[in-house]
Amino acid sequence: MTDTRFETYSAEETQALGRRLGALAEPGDLYLLRGTLGAGKTTLTQGVAWGAGVTGYAHSPTFVLVHEYQGRIPVYHVDLFRMDGGDLEIDDLAFGEMLEEGACVVEWPEQAQAVFPDEHLAVGIAFGDAPDARVLTLEPHGERYVRLLAALQAEAG
Repeated sequence: MTDTRFETYSAEETQALGRRLGALAEPGDLYLLRGTLGAGKTTLTQGVAWGAGVTGYAHSPTFVLVHEYQGRIPVYHVDLFRMDGGDLEIDDLAFGEMLEEGACVVEWPEQAQAVFPDEHLAVGIAFGDAPDARVLTLEPHGERYVRLLAALQAEAG
């Protein structure tokens, strides 16, 4: 399966796409979000958390690196914006434990690319033509994510 592209025209539509992803989320799922500042990474993550049954509001964890939200499954929101990509080790984040227990959504994964498994869902978020428009490109890496995107597309009609 190739990349899947979605266009949203408001923060609410971006959250709705995230909700659909979150509703399909399983422990071990890894979503790596790439995009410039303000592109909508945290907005999408809010939807993922809500779709996974989290009540409340997901905030950007920029200053604490990881926020954990409890829902149907735990959702770990990781923000590596302030990391320098240097000597970060997988044990430093207890990343393996997070994936065993829940789903992980990572903003700025390029700061520690070597830490992440080959199997993941890469999500690129870019500004669209209108002020609140976004273009989201979902790229599956591994069979789990091919199935996830197929389910997401089937749901979208």
